[in-house]
Amino acid sequence: MADLVAGDVADADIVSLVEDAVAHRRWWAEQWPEGAAYVAGLVAQDVQDALLERYGRWPLCPVCGDGEPHALDVEPELGPDPHWVCSEAGVEIAPVGSLGRPPGTPGR
Repeated sequence: MADLVAGDVADADIVSLVEDAVAHRRWWAEQWPEGAAYVAGLVAQDVQDALLERYGRWPLCPVCGDGEPHALDVEPELGPDPHWVCSEAGVEIAPVGSLGRPPGTPGR
């Protein structure tokens, strides 16, 4: 939710997408408790996929000013401590849940 708020896209329809993703991943984590550390990144990817289908790319890369606008990726795709990264520039932008925060500021 913090990343959606930072991108000024946290309206009611989008919050519903987050709730759906969280409910699905809650079930997933119940089936595989060892995967609980992966839930934040998976929810971020689920919301990103749902937004792409309904609204377009999100979150847009804040570092690449030239060329076609593109979305950030979550890395690792399945792992703990997920981060938003720009795959084109090869840079880490922020931990999932910390977009729009100054570096070193606690998030999530």
